[in-house]
Amino acid sequence: MKLSFHGHSVVKIETNGTNIYIDPFITGNGTTDLQADDTKADVILLTHGHNDHVGDTVEMAKKNDALVVAPFELATYLSWKGVNTHPMHIGGSHDFAFGKVKFTQAFHGSSFTEEENQKIIYTGMPAGILFSAEGKTIYHAGDTALFSDLKLIGEYHEVDVALLPIGDNFTMGPEDALIAADWIRAKKVVPIHYNTFPVIEQDANKFASEVRTGKGIVMHAGDEIDV
Repeated sequence: MKLSFHGHSVVKIETNGTNIYIDPFITGNGTTDLQADDTKADVILLTHGHNDHVGDTVEMAKKNDALVVAPFELATYLSWKGVNTHPMHIGGSHDFAFGKVKFTQAFHGSSFTEEENQKIIYTGMPAGILFSAEGKTIYHAGDTALFSDLKLIGEYHEVDVALLPIGDNFTMGPEDALIAADWIRAKKVVPIHYNTFPVIEQDANKFASEVRTGKGIVMHAGDEIDV
């Protein structure tokens, strides 16, 4: 199984011949190496409904006939846009042909902003994602604050790669993310959700060097690792 990072919180997983994207915010993302029109997606996993995570989901899903897996309210909203969805919710897991998806808690918000209508659409609870395939487990924390139940992920799951937000302001900052890394006990820890906007600029190399449990790895847009 291969994992690649594409700026902000965009992650691609390649497993069992399937191209899976998590939170494909591409258009308007100055830190990505991708072009939405050229991106082949079989499956899209979404942590929550904020525009910088839903991103190009509708266009990519329609173009590629991709399955979108998301928390129930967000999946319902996207289904009204003509997207093929599989709704789930926090604490629930499902075995798909391409791997197992489990949604976990995240402490954040979740809504989609329609700027042209000046509307904010509620899209349910935010989540993290545990994805398992080929005997490996990836944890994408989504956007979250530090909270003590992150310890349960480390206690009940053997995580090979943890993707943790470090941007601060909207999510955990580096100091809290280091605590989360201690609790999750992943073999590899990759910082995400930073440097996209001035308010979330952080020193990812400093964070990675200070990871105490597991190995901190800074991935630049387009970088790929074996899980």
